[in-house]
Amino acid sequence: KLNNLRLYLESTKGWDATQKLFNDIDDVIVHSAKAAQNVIINDRHCFECYGYDLLIDANLKPWLIEINASPALSATTVSDRNMKLNLVRDVLDIVVPETFDDFKGANTLGPCRDTGDFIVLYDEAAEIADQQRLINLTEEDGLRKKRSKSVSAGRGLFKP
Repeated sequence: KLNNLRLYLESTKGWDATQKLFNDIDDVIVHSAKAAQNVIINDRHCFECYGYDLLIDANLKPWLIEINASPALSATTVSDRNMKLNLVRDVLDIVVPETFDDFKGANTLGPCRDTGDFIVLYDEAAEIADQQRLINLTEEDGLRKKRSKSVSAGRGLFKP
């Protein structure tokens, strides 16, 4: 399990080095998915699970070996079986809403959230919303400055 690896590395390499490794792994996953987003089928009627194979070198640098589309779910050991059962449970928790009352699609569910052993690495909708908020704030600030200049210019025109 990944938690066991984290605990081992924290005890042998330190918390900072371990945290950097896991952040680097997150970056590999996000950047590779973003790089391939134009060829990934995006159909709101289905989903796909990807399996990432990574190698960690002696300097705790992660190397991407391959990405498996629809990785095999057959199990060879009890721990492998438990891990894959948890994976399937967590995937279903993500793609099937808790209730279908007033369900209007995944886009209406709000921001992505961690589920089971899955953690949200990247929420494109949240990033777009943040960018839009920044644009709106910049535009509002620009309007405020224009109004301020107009008001001060107006004050300058009308001397008592």
